[in-house]
Amino acid sequence: MKKGFTIIESLVAISILVAAVLGTMTAVQSGLSSYLFSKDQVIAFYLAQEGFEQIRNIRDENRLNNRPWLTGITQNSSDPCYFGQACYVSPVESSTPTRCSAPGSCPKVRQNTSGFYGYDLSWPETNFRREITISSVNSDEIAVTVTVNWSKGAVNRQFKAKENLLNW
Repeated sequence: MKKGFTIIESLVAISILVAAVLGTMTAVQSGLSSYLFSKDQVIAFYLAQEGFEQIRNIRDENRLNNRPWLTGITQNSSDPCYFGQACYVSPVESSTPTRCSAPGSCPKVRQNTSGFYGYDLSWPETNFRREITISSVNSDEIAVTVTVNWSKGAVNRQFKAKENLLNW
């Protein structure tokens, strides 16, 4: 009698091997997707925080220069971030806000080779779009909302944060 594997034993062994390889590949792909999503969420969080910091910086400069606290932000209807209008501001090129033509129309954030984010047209575009909107709470308080949108393939993501600033 000859010793060896039968066809059925070979098929079972191959099936077990394929299941093990597919399971491993699925776990690696899931881990990679989670990593990429988490990385994008962290970037969006820091872009939103930077938006708050820029508006806060303008408010502080106004105070230090004895100007009304909302000058250049929402002091009058011609200001870029006037209540209900969307705007963006770059810490790299200029600290002056720029009005977006409509909500959702702010330009994509760009990134240079050193890792800085801004709106310099010579830098490559990222998937991120940052939009700042401001609403009035009372005469001494505003609510700043920063929304960061991005997409990966067909999936659209959004990170939205809100912070109140006071007239100190």
